[in-house]
Amino acid sequence: MTGLGLKSHFLDTVGIPLIIIAVLGAVGVPRFLEVRREARAQQELPAALLGKAPPPGGQPVSYFETDAATKGYLAVPKGKGPFPAVLLIHEWDGLNERVRQVADALAAEGYLALAADLYSGRTGKTPEENRALMSEARAHMERVIANLNAAARFLRARPDATGRIAAMGWCMGGGIALSWGLGGERHEGTAIFYGRLVDDPEQLKKLNHEVYGTFGALDRGPSPAEVERFVAALRQAGIRNDVHIYDDVGHGFWLWVDQNPEKRTKPAADAWRRLKAYLDRTLRAARSE
Repeated sequence: MTGLGLKSHFLDTVGIPLIIIAVLGAVGVPRFLEVRREARAQQELPAALLGKAPPPGGQPVSYFETDAATKGYLAVPKGKGPFPAVLLIHEWDGLNERVRQVADALAAEGYLALAADLYSGRTGKTPEENRALMSEARAHMERVIANLNAAARFLRARPDATGRIAAMGWCMGGGIALSWGLGGERHEGTAIFYGRLVDDPEQLKKLNHEVYGTFGALDRGPSPAEVERFVAALRQAGIRNDVHIYDDVGHGFWLWVDQNPEKRTKPAADAWRRLKAYLDRTLRAARSE
């Protein structure tokens, strides 16, 4: 019996590539051991990714001064703080319950988590609606960047904030997270989940922080070849990075583990561990140095 393979392209913090292939559930491993491993991986994941999270426990917030229809979602950690912050950028359908629940999971890890709203309160219900909303946003990127800049100001103005912020996004939101890193207000981290990439080293030199990336080998947008070009450009630009390509999974695998848990659980759990380590070293460890 052949189990689930996990292939990751690891890049260390100075950009030198190290390729490690770890086969999880190799030929001859009893099925009950594979089941145990999957169960352990599921226990590590936020319940949101498995479709098992309770209703969001945060609150809607207005943060974009020039658009009253924009309503973000804020999840606040327990305790007095101050806390570093994560700015979440949604997929093509808009700010939905899954993204709010991931914000709750990040708050449970000790981060102020603000899920941005790039569609002025609108969400898509069909691929056609999603595509129209995404096209509208991409056609007005200056407004998108202004939206995220306002979100950063909102977070930094809070008395329980350290002022350190990382952005993370999925699909459309992953590409926008990179765009904000290149053209928005200064911040300390960018985490890209299978989003549109840039492979121009001169453009990437505008980044002032380490970049995190999680991608699927079965994805066509971006493809593994596009990810490799992105990594090569990051290295040429001298940008620290932690970029992995996971085998046997495609677009959307991390945020929607419940759609194919047998294939997605293990790579998603590894990506979650990496994300937590990345946020810790970019938002917390740097502050204590």
